[in-house]
Formats: sequence, C-alpha cells, structure tokens
Amino acid sequence: MRPAAILTAVAGIGIVAGLIAAGGQRLGAAIDPEETVASTEPGEQPSAPAVQPTINPNASMHARRVDDASQFYPAVIDGKPLERIAAVEPEKPLERTEDKGVNLARPIAESAGVLSFGNRRLLLADINPTPQNKVCTDSKDRTWPCGMLAKTNVRLFLRLRTVSCDLDSAEWTGMVTAACRVGTQDVSRWLVENGWAEATTGSALAELGEKAKQAGKGLYGDDPRSIVETGIPDDLPPDGL
Repeated sequence: MRPAAILTAVAGIGIVAGLIAAGGQRLGAAIDPEETVASTEPGEQPSAPAVQPTINPNASMHARRVDDASQFYPAVIDGKPLERIAAVEPEKPLERTEDKGVNLARPIAESAGVLSFGNRRLLLADINPTPQNKVCTDSKDRTWPCGMLAKTNVRLFLRLRTVSCDLDSAEWTGMVTAACRVGTQDVSRWLVENGWAEATTGSALAELGEKAKQAGKGLYGDDPRSIVETGIPDDLPPDGL
C-alpha cells in the first residue's frame, strides 16, 4: 500500500504543476509587460484613459448682437412709447460748516455785557450792558446791587472758558462789538433770557427780554440773596397770631 500512495501523490503534484504553467501562459498573453513599462514613467501609476467630451452638433457658439436682441423687446407699452429715465444721482454728503469765529481764552466779565482780554475789551452784540454799579428796587421797595450780581452771574456762567467770537482776528485795540458763544450757547442770548441785561431796540432778542421781565428774572426780580439767606417770605404774620 505504501508504494501506491507515493505514486498517487507524485501524480497529483504533476497535475498541479501543469495547471500552473497553463495559467501563466494565458496571463502573459493578456498583459504585455513591455508596453506597460514603456507607457509608465518610473515611480508613477498607470493613468486612466481620457474621456472624450460629448459634442452636440446642434449647439451654436454664435452670440446674437445687442442691437439684434433689442428687437425682441417692446418699444411701446399700452400704446405709449417708452421714455428713458435719467439715472438717480447719489446724495451728496452734507458739507460741514466750519466755525469762522475766533477763539478767545480766559474771558473776564467787566460787567454783564462787556468782556475783557488783557487790554482788549469786547461788547457783546444785541444787548445794552448792565453797569456793575447799577442798583435795582424789588417788589418790596428794597434796593439791591443788581449790577454787581449780574456781573457775578456772568462770571459763573463763563468760568474762564474759551469763547468763540465773530471776529476777523484775535488782535484789536480798544473796544469791538461781536457775538460770542460758549460751546453752542450764545452769551448775549443767555444774558437777556435770564434777565441780567436788556436787549437793544429792534434786536432779535427783544422778545426774550420781555419774557424775562414778565417772569421777574434777574434785574426784574427780587434780591436773590435774601431768598437764599432766609428762605422765609417777608409777609408772614407776627408770632402768636
């Protein structure tokens, strides 16, 4: 039995070797190694064949001119010819108005209406300045130094801040007349509105002066010091009543 088994194994090996040899011949016939090496650079993988685009024979590359295209749009609507409308121009930004005033630092109020800058003096426009020695009479027939208090209130309003005045130059001699502002507040307007100076005849501030007079402000009212010091009206009944 042993010799028969050996013969059988040898026969099987021979059959397998024959099959392997036949498969190698078929594989070599399907792939040509010389063509593969020739078409591929060293280190590169074979590339896939390029796909040819599909060409539509009915497609046209000729574009219609603009003039020819216009014939497809109506020249009239509802029997009326079309009108060309001008393009809307963008709004122009507002031009900033420059302040043409002259800045004057550290003004000193000589009175309610006159400012001094060293040896230069400036009369505020549209008002009659209140002399600092002016004396007023209140509703109780009491006198009080309204001119001095008017000057004090103007100094408190200015607080040595820079004023901008309508002048051509910061250098002048003697007295000049001009409108001045602290920030956006007109100094002349503030004086008349609070009753510390009278507006000139025909001035635009005359109406404000009348309102201040009717309201009893500033020169037209009572001594503000008596109200601050006592805070008690003078017409109280005597004690015990």
